[in-house]
Amino acid sequence: MTQSVLYISYTGLLDPLGQSQVMQYVLALGRSGHRMTVLSFEKPAALADRGRFAAMRAVCEAEGVDWRPRVWHNKPVGTLATLYDVGAGSRQAIRIAREVGAEIVHCRSYIASLMGLAVKRTTGARLIFDMRGFWPDERVDGGIWSQSSAPYRVFKRVERSLFLNADHIVSLTKAGVREFEAFDYMKGVTPKSTVIPTCTNLDLFRPETAPREGFTLGYVGSVGSWYLFDEVAKAVAQAFALRPDARFLVVTKGNHDLVYRALDRTGVDLARVEVRGADFAEVAGQIARMDAGLFFIRPAWSKRASCPTRMGEFLACGKPLVANGGVGDVAQDIDETGTGIALPPLGTETVDLGNLDAALEAIFAMAADPDMAARCRAVAEERFSLATGVAAYSDIYARLAGRLS
Repeated sequence: MTQSVLYISYTGLLDPLGQSQVMQYVLALGRSGHRMTVLSFEKPAALADRGRFAAMRAVCEAEGVDWRPRVWHNKPVGTLATLYDVGAGSRQAIRIAREVGAEIVHCRSYIASLMGLAVKRTTGARLIFDMRGFWPDERVDGGIWSQSSAPYRVFKRVERSLFLNADHIVSLTKAGVREFEAFDYMKGVTPKSTVIPTCTNLDLFRPETAPREGFTLGYVGSVGSWYLFDEVAKAVAQAFALRPDARFLVVTKGNHDLVYRALDRTGVDLARVEVRGADFAEVAGQIARMDAGLFFIRPAWSKRASCPTRMGEFLACGKPLVANGGVGDVAQDIDETGTGIALPPLGTETVDLGNLDAALEAIFAMAADPDMAARCRAVAEERFSLATGVAAYSDIYARLAGRLS
């Protein structure tokens, strides 16, 4: 038997992240036989794009997914808008759960899980807290809140309630599980948890041969906030110095000026740089033009529960990568599998670039290894496969519904 699942996401299906990390899971879970109802919060501009909205509606209907979009608010500014969404979303989620007979409420991150907790308490549905990271501390580490602020204190209490009341916890990383199991209030508690990393659709992201000359280092995704693009620019400058035939390809939706300014500050020859946007369906084709991937993320404490989306995408496309430790299980995955170079973190703020030349020479050699693409792909299949992640979620659903021991 299958389960009726209400999936709540504060990230919209029409967002790029929603297309990669919400829609892919939901559609696959629907194909697995689960009755999926999705309550998502969509940006007003995305909802106003009738073509995109109609296309998403058609995909959901074709796959048997019951999509219930509502408007995401950012006015009044900040926390008040979020609290409005939580209140209105909780009421709608309870109505939907009763309507569809939801046995399970699967919630992506903290805001959605706060709504899911209301559903659990009202209807008795089993709650999955799919945490995605230590969100309140990410806000502090990102400079949005301070630890003394009212929103931080409130959401740390919310966090405690979610950890103690969830019927199952999903973490992106083993490191995240170790951290929350050490919380004072979790001592003596045996939480039921599963590690499911940020997964990649291996049917979309796969090794392809694209004609190119020289060596192309690639970067995919956001460049602001957590992403240490100044350090990336330094690495690119050094790569260009070591390899006169090297080029740099950046695939990112916005902040192109930030990219060019950072590269220009390090003296990078911008004639050897291409910066472009790409829709989700185009990203794999752009990665095919690269020989290796590169990203650095600020190694703050809160990032121990994070799993970068781009890591699975690079590996699935057969590309080795240079990244940094101190973020989730990144260093462990790279070191155990020999699919790249993990530079050590320098405290909780930046990356140690002291051995950058050696790291780049190593990644040049890896990219030239004729067996490397197959190795990267095998690691993606073993650790980052969407199919494996969906199977793990299906198993959780069955256990919560009492259909597996």
